[in-house]
Amino acid sequence: MQLSVVLGDITEQTSDAVVNAANNHLWMGAGVAGTIKAKGGIEIEREAMKLGPIEPGQAVTTTAGRLRARYCIHAAAMGQDLLTSAELITMATRSALAEAARLELDSVAFPALGTGVGGFPAEDCARLMVAAALSHSYTSAKPGSVSFVLRDAPTFETFVRAFDAIPGESSRQHSRL
Repeated sequence: MQLSVVLGDITEQTSDAVVNAANNHLWMGAGVAGTIKAKGGIEIEREAMKLGPIEPGQAVTTTAGRLRARYCIHAAAMGQDLLTSAELITMATRSALAEAARLELDSVAFPALGTGVGGFPAEDCARLMVAAALSHSYTSAKPGSVSFVLRDAPTFETFVRAFDAIPGESSRQHSRL
């Protein structure tokens, strides 16, 4: 699996799927979800809500509307109370990767789950999400590429540090778009 950290807008990614930092009822309010809905269209939210509610930590897939990606994977990193935890972020990351594998996708782009509305520390999120991606790569060939797309420089730098702490990993990249 090729891992990358990107400073940019997740809605502009050309990956097969983008991940929405969702709540378990799948309504799309602010933050990443609001941006995905605004740029991709309300049909993404309508389609997602028909699939919910789901358990916190689970993920479901919809089309991506007008986004460049083909799919939007809604990873419920929090409940309707908008609270999250290390366990939910790990579970949601794993569930989103399992969805990508089920769909046989080559690439998926993640935001920093739970760090916006959920208020989870970016340092812990980066460590958890990178570890979940690496763990997934040991058991599945899909997706072959995972990008962590961060919209602000401090969170980008936090994920770069998490990547740089991975011993022996050579298939990783950092970029500012």
